Amino acid sequence: MEAWIVLATWVFVLLAGVVAGRTAAAAADHAVAVRNAHAHPVQAVQVEDAARAPQGVPEYSDGSVWAKVSWTVAGVTHTGLTKVEPGQRAGTAVTVWTGRGGELVARPVGDDQARVQARLVGSLVGACAAGGMLVCGLFARGRLDRRRMEEWDREWESVGPRWRRTIG
Repeated sequence: MEAWIVLATWVFVLLAGVVAGRTAAAAADHAVAVRNAHAHPVQAVQVEDAARAPQGVPEYSDGSVWAKVSWTVAGVTHTGLTKVEPGQRAGTAVTVWTGRGGELVARPVGDDQARVQARLVGSLVGACAAGGMLVCGLFARGRLDRRRMEEWDREWESVGPRWRRTIG
């Protein structure tokens, strides 16, 4: 019985890891594609100097800082914060990415980065699914070991006293 459990565990570990990983990678890839399809570039105007960007907001590793910008989509004017080059003056044209309603969204992810994200998500989900199956298999083997030990204890309770009389 234990051999069948070990075999079944490893089969399920492999199947669960591969199926869950591929499914999660495809879902992540689809989510990025949908997010990218809903992002549209819009010209915005910087409302404040970059030097006077909100205090306490750190400078990013690429050297950019946050600044307030304004843009118009479908006749509605919106404002928000986006990353700009330090030292840019108010009135500078900036490209921002917006969703359908004109709200700011993240810049679309490139194909290479999307592939990396999908593979990473797929690998992590696949590893977790495989790990879950492995834990289930270990649990089943533990239950078998516990049952085997209980049977040995019962057998020893009946054989032990007779065995001691023959030695003594």
